[in-house]
Amino acid sequence: MKKLSRLFQGLLLAASAFASIGAQADAYPSKPIRLIVPYAVGQGTDIAARFLADELGKELKQSVYIENRPGANGNIGAQLAAHATADGYTLMIGTNATNAANGFIYDNPGYTPDDFEAIGMVGILPLVYVANKESPVNDIQDLIRAARAKPDSLNTAVSTTTCRTAHELFKSLGPAPMFPVDFKGSGQALTALLGGQVGFMVDTITSLRGAINSHQVKVLGVTSASQSKLLPGVKSLAEQGVKGYELVGWTVLYAPKGIPPDARKTLSAAMDRTLERSDVQNKLLEFGIEPQKKTPQELKAFTDSEKEKWGRLIAAAGLKAN
Repeated sequence: MKKLSRLFQGLLLAASAFASIGAQADAYPSKPIRLIVPYAVGQGTDIAARFLADELGKELKQSVYIENRPGANGNIGAQLAAHATADGYTLMIGTNATNAANGFIYDNPGYTPDDFEAIGMVGILPLVYVANKESPVNDIQDLIRAARAKPDSLNTAVSTTTCRTAHELFKSLGPAPMFPVDFKGSGQALTALLGGQVGFMVDTITSLRGAINSHQVKVLGVTSASQSKLLPGVKSLAEQGVKGYELVGWTVLYAPKGIPPDARKTLSAAMDRTLERSDVQNKLLEFGIEPQKKTPQELKAFTDSEKEKWGRLIAAAGLKAN
């Protein structure tokens, strides 16, 4: 009887050991993670995503590899990510375009922002208003006064949906009745500003940094809620009296909706540890991204608010994909 008891105990111990080994083998992540970037290789979001993938992989002790799926302003890659298996092994770097604006610009982007769960905030990309260096306008209040004096006669160069939306919000909250002039890229818009074809321009700080540093343009104000680390010493529109103004690009790490809670928790914790590092923060600033850490509750409130804001502004501007 004692022999049978000892045998039974031995079997239990063996079973426990095998169960432990199995659990360890299946612990998340147990295989490489795919990070979908819905933009082309070499584009700003792609460069930041590759850096983040390397650093996140170090925290997770597992490879995180990039898969670029560009097209339709991010819709192609976002659609692929949205309908991927929600097992924690497919993630996506999302932006204000893919996860806020596109659903209002395109009739059928092939997914909705509700198809995703936000894992962690990466950061924001503030824009900046600038003027031709010969302009008598020196700050945002000067610009508002000039726009009100000659409604819709002052031109602002815009080159993306984000730039156009920033313009529409300023036009509404200033209020500053200015006319937007669309360009196919930041380079064309800047050329027009320097040549005097337009008097003003709004674009990302990264796109205008060279012109700012070489004093080719006048800096009027940034579009973040307060001064940006990307352009120290420059007041925001809100700080210059445009109450409630905030319009920035942003980057968030997403997973398909339904990701297992343990995988989500692991990823979120790894993101927090990664973004807490000063070397990571400094590198993101070099990429034109101002790091921001948000709790899950703060992140949900932020993304919900952004969807409402972008939808409202896009509808007011009548923006639709051709």
